[in-house]
Amino acid sequence: MAFSGLAAAALRRVDPERAHRLAVLALRYGPAPRRGGALGDPVLRATVFGLDFPNPVCLAAGFDKSAEAWAGLLRLGCGAVEVGTLTLRPRRGNPRPRVFRLAADRAVINRYGFNNDGLDAGLARLLRRDRAAGIVGINVGIDGDARDPAAEFAEAVGRAAPLADYLAVNVSSPNTPGLRDLQAAERLDRLLEGAVAARDAATDAPARPPLLLKIAPDVSRGEVREIVEVAVARGAAGLVVGNTTVARPAGLRDPAAREKGGLSGPPLFVRSTRALAWAWLAAAGRMPIVGAGGVDGPEAAWAKIRAGASLVQLYTALVYSGPGLFDEIAAGLAARLREGGHAGVAGAVGADAGFWAERPDE
Repeated sequence: MAFSGLAAAALRRVDPERAHRLAVLALRYGPAPRRGGALGDPVLRATVFGLDFPNPVCLAAGFDKSAEAWAGLLRLGCGAVEVGTLTLRPRRGNPRPRVFRLAADRAVINRYGFNNDGLDAGLARLLRRDRAAGIVGINVGIDGDARDPAAEFAEAVGRAAPLADYLAVNVSSPNTPGLRDLQAAERLDRLLEGAVAARDAATDAPARPPLLLKIAPDVSRGEVREIVEVAVARGAAGLVVGNTTVARPAGLRDPAAREKGGLSGPPLFVRSTRALAWAWLAAAGRMPIVGAGGVDGPEAAWAKIRAGASLVQLYTALVYSGPGLFDEIAAGLAARLREGGHAGVAGAVGADAGFWAERPDE
């Protein structure tokens, strides 16, 4: 099996950026991996944003940066693969070294800077995909020196829309100067207005992909409320909460914690889950939320769902646990749903949102 748990352990002995590249190539060109059994459990099926997900355990953007390995990733059985972040032009990203394992914390810090082959290359790889094989979202971003960020986002969304099952507008990476400033209500309003208009112009209504907004976990509760109101008003289908954090929680043990960039993995879990709960409470049923940040097993995924997530995304945990983690999480979620008497994921969403909304930072 390509990129097995043993292979993941071996890759951890390699420079992290090289290991990432080898994993992408293994999934792109290697033999088809075996789909995990629990990932097909009927209790996990969920309809979110009008899309039918076989399960809620999805791969976050950042792994398949240039839409090379989505087919192999879908064969692993995850609920969806989000490719990107793709930008209008190819980007080399920031100078190396730019990704660091925090092995003692099972975390990662990266300052990649949206390195990718560009939108044209990514879309060419998606052009002839069989949509019946699984759900693929396209995550789009902009160059750090974009003169008109809203116009660049609109162009990227318009070009990606015909090939996307859903779109994700990324205004939350900490490694692109000025990007997070676009989360401010006035700038976000203009950005989403243009993005939604571009999507609508590029696609017919029956095939129109839902548009999600990916935000940072470092926003305040008041900022989350403003973001939700703008997103709802402009017709976004939902939020992804959240990206990596620039914070450094107390208790980090690995010396690499001093590196600059976005922190991902379990140390991000409380902060990102609290922001998720804020978003779910602010949305008040008007849009679903995708929970990301620190999902490393069934317990964390279950907590995300009960904090307000209709779907969960993971990436960093795969570095330490390998792709068998998808099936492990699915099995744990299915067991918890049945134990709680839930017919599906929707019955558990938001049950603990009030608790998580008041959780102090760690």
